[in-house]
Amino acid sequence: MTYEDFPTDDQTVVTAGLPYANGDLHIGHLRSYVNADAFTRGLRKLGQDAIYVCGSDMHGTPIAVNAAEEGVSPEEFALRHHEQYEETFPKFNVDFDQYGHTHDETNTQLTKEFVRTWEENGHVFEKEIDVAYDPDADQWLPDRYVEGTCPYCGEHARGDECDEGCQRHLEPGEIEDPVSSLTGNPAEYRRREHKFLRLSDMQEHLQGFINRMEGTSNAQNQPREWIEGELQDLCITRDLDWGIDYPGESVARDDSGEAANGSDDLVLYVWVDAPIEYVSTTKQYSERTGDFDWETVWKDGDGEIVHVIGRDIIQHHTVYWPAMLEAADYAEPRAVCATGFVNIDGKGLSTSKNRAIWAEEYLDEGFHPDLLRYYMATASGFEQDVNFSWDRFAERVNSELADVVGNFAYRALLFANRNFGGTPEAAVSDDVETEIAQAMDDYEDALNDYDLKSAGERAVALARYGNEYIQRNEPWKLDDDEAAPVIRDCVQLVKAVAVLLQPFTPEKADEVWAQLGEDGSAADATVGDCLQAPPAEFGEPEELFTKVDDDRVEELDEKLQAKIEAASTDEGDDEDVSEASDTELEPLADERISFEDFQSLDLRVGEIQSAEGIEGADDLARLEVDVGHEVRQIVAGIKQLHDLDDLPGKRVVVVANLEKAELFGVESNGMVLAAGEDADLLTTHEDSEPGTKVK
Repeated sequence: MTYEDFPTDDQTVVTAGLPYANGDLHIGHLRSYVNADAFTRGLRKLGQDAIYVCGSDMHGTPIAVNAAEEGVSPEEFALRHHEQYEETFPKFNVDFDQYGHTHDETNTQLTKEFVRTWEENGHVFEKEIDVAYDPDADQWLPDRYVEGTCPYCGEHARGDECDEGCQRHLEPGEIEDPVSSLTGNPAEYRRREHKFLRLSDMQEHLQGFINRMEGTSNAQNQPREWIEGELQDLCITRDLDWGIDYPGESVARDDSGEAANGSDDLVLYVWVDAPIEYVSTTKQYSERTGDFDWETVWKDGDGEIVHVIGRDIIQHHTVYWPAMLEAADYAEPRAVCATGFVNIDGKGLSTSKNRAIWAEEYLDEGFHPDLLRYYMATASGFEQDVNFSWDRFAERVNSELADVVGNFAYRALLFANRNFGGTPEAAVSDDVETEIAQAMDDYEDALNDYDLKSAGERAVALARYGNEYIQRNEPWKLDDDEAAPVIRDCVQLVKAVAVLLQPFTPEKADEVWAQLGEDGSAADATVGDCLQAPPAEFGEPEELFTKVDDDRVEELDEKLQAKIEAASTDEGDDEDVSEASDTELEPLADERISFEDFQSLDLRVGEIQSAEGIEGADDLARLEVDVGHEVRQIVAGIKQLHDLDDLPGKRVVVVANLEKAELFGVESNGMVLAAGEDADLLTTHEDSEPGTKVK
């Protein structure tokens, strides 16, 4: 690959982390797929030859467990969700050039080729390890069949990941106090031969790769802990009857793909065949269309590979995946972009508590998919969390899409149609041409910085400039000769906005494109078309966006809260019972402190002036807090729980006389107080000034 600025002469593959075929899609899932789709469309706007590929992840123990609970085969269970995803993604204008799944023949064969090459290159070895075993069920317990305690942070962990604590990948045998999820009984560890990929062979390569890799800072920094330390080899097999057989192993299988006759031979770990699906779908696209050379990109390295993922799978894509590629003599990715999570009303999304907005639920409410696309791509930076609420959603739709983009396009094209029948015969003014050219440059810079938020907001800013321009020049007060140059500028601005906004709102951009009388689709236009003359004639426009009124927001909030309350009182929902609920309070401390001890705490009102995430730290944010006498730098563990862009101006309570500490290399001078697991910030009821002592 070139590592030159886009556009390059090489072909580009953009991927999104595979959706796990295990349940319905919600807006949290959609974030990475929408962002990857918008980024691919943005690259095409720059003139880059780019395709977007993905597929459903069909294997692994959660699917096997849930399929057994339903009394169906894992293949039937996974295919049902795969087909559902194939139907749902297009409804949000997520346009994959190829969408497959990990259980198809292409991925099965290519995965086995990868493993054979690893063996031929001497990177695979066999080792006897501890594997959880359920003596009552008389079976081995891979991944999600075993639960227990994370050996690194002490939190509850399931299978191969500490998903409730440090989110670290866990190897077989690492979970402490193992319990069988099949029977609920204590499990025991027994010795068992398994295959390993020797990651240590690729450590030097990985250290170079992480320094070359582009993308988001969290993806660049988080893996260094593993890559620069003692790199643990990866167990690439599992004791499971659902998955891709280890090459050379002969396993009798029934029509559903499950091992027959009680076979306990090894299958490949799901994180082996899942990322190889990126290569498989590229290959399928190449074979189907004939206009893309998958081997040039993936094998020869003469291409650009960009992965868009959730931040919970950074380790898999920046350590395991590039090691797997190197061991098989494949090319490395150019960039990995890791998105933050989506919270609902400031709280972590919870499917068990139904604190989620499901994909179909959003559409059933009658909202256009482009509204959510724009919100998801521009509500925060790539790696920051998005704090979704219906009032924030409505505010962005109303103030940016309706009041700015829609208002400008409608009034400009309506005036042009009624007074000139289309584009007036006049030249674009120097000022407007300069403004559009600057927007084009800013847009290109943003995409090369993997900054979708800035790219989308630049398109809206150009429409805002157009609104101000038409208001300032008041063409309705001018005769046609005087108004023509003004409206000519405005029509050109509308065209430029449609081109730049298209990756974010593809359907709405096409509506503008048609209203301008342009041929084809706005998807075919590149950034260079922003300054190409619009058609001389076009019809009367229609309004693009409808505002979301306050009553509608209130109705949606009530529905969401009722849904959450219904789930939290559902006695049959065992998963909710095991989670910390709002009514499960920590017991009061028995040990009392004296009034003098309490008085030694210097509690002050502070006002947050700025907030930004700390690179490499999933939870930590650096705050600048005005405490009256001075502005303090304070590190707080609120990065995943609050929209940092909303914090400036908020009054909080600060422990001002706490000893200084250093967290992730950043000095913290104080502590911001917050309540509970959701870090509900303590604020003042009235308007106490910064520095006011709390007594």
